[in-house]
Amino acid sequence: MAAAIPQPITTSRLRLIPATEELLHAALKGNDALAAACGRVVPPTWPPLHFDPTAVKFTLDWLRKHPADAPWGFYCIEVPGDHGAPGTLVGAGGFKGGPDFDGIVEIGYSVLPNFQRKGYALEAVKGLVDFAFSHPKVQMICAHTLASGAASIGVLRKAGFVIAGRGHDSGAPPDQEVVRFELARP
Repeated sequence: MAAAIPQPITTSRLRLIPATEELLHAALKGNDALAAACGRVVPPTWPPLHFDPTAVKFTLDWLRKHPADAPWGFYCIEVPGDHGAPGTLVGAGGFKGGPDFDGIVEIGYSVLPNFQRKGYALEAVKGLVDFAFSHPKVQMICAHTLASGAASIGVLRKAGFVIAGRGHDSGAPPDQEVVRFELARP
């Protein structure tokens, strides 16, 4: 099956750039290779939480197995530059695959610490929500976060998500509780 060509997701202050195979291979080579591949500034604090080599390799493997579902993968979060200057990557986020049988998609996101508390995570989440609900098959969006993650919980609540109970995240520390949030189609 041919690979779908994902388009960036644009919000008022951000562009979510699709993590193509080329971009993901570059991310595995380091910040300079990533900057060259995407034409953006990659801060020295890159990568954001949850966009480590293990996650990048997982995403690459997923893209190879599901090329037609590329828009349901990961994105790099960019703050565009002013007056033609290159933008800056401030985080990563996206989907953990396309809608399942019940029309549910899961999102994840992370913003670099030096770019937090600027509203970028909330804006990126809202962009992902708008993208997901633009597809009629999507009936619900879920997200999992640590119960101790006050900032992430705040982002999800501000975006309209509600707690749905205990969650699961294989990457969570074993001693940490995970909470599931959901947002139903309006």
